[in-house]
Amino acid sequence: MSRKRLRVIEVRPRPGHPAQGQLMAGGMVLRCALGRDGITAFKQEGDGGTPLAQMRLLYGYKRPEKKVTGGSGLALRTLRRNDGWCEVSNDRNYNRQVRIPYGASHETMWREDDLYDVCIVMDWNIRPRRRSKGSAIFFHLARPDYSPTQGCIALSSADMDRLLPHLSDQTVIRVRR
Repeated sequence: MSRKRLRVIEVRPRPGHPAQGQLMAGGMVLRCALGRDGITAFKQEGDGGTPLAQMRLLYGYKRPEKKVTGGSGLALRTLRRNDGWCEVSNDRNYNRQVRIPYGASHETMWREDDLYDVCIVMDWNIRPRRRSKGSAIFFHLARPDYSPTQGCIALSSADMDRLLPHLSDQTVIRVRR
């Protein structure tokens, strides 16, 4: 695949495995993990579903000591140990980055399992933010067995490295059934 920026990435469920998907990007078909309850048209906070939607890639985070081999056309911020993401729908910072410790329930971005070594924020429920419609819907790294996410889309580290140079803030991910 050339260094051409991708405009559209398609994600569909893997036949017989609703919590896994096939990600199609620039001629590649890659295995991905999806939410534990598969793809949903009616996303709610905590339901474990991946939204049936078109989501633009906004920016990402990268752990500073981890290698991203291919660079990226997408802005990658340095992930810090105190980065979190608020998941309480009645909190003023719902579905936003917060610094931890934080008073309300939050996702810890600096993880020991490496899933957020590269973590891209998609524009799900960002503007406008709607209470209880889902938070922290990211494009991040998958576990080796592609076990389900909480609603995110996740790739292997090797596949993410292949894809990163082709991503930009103009790239959209279309999740279909």
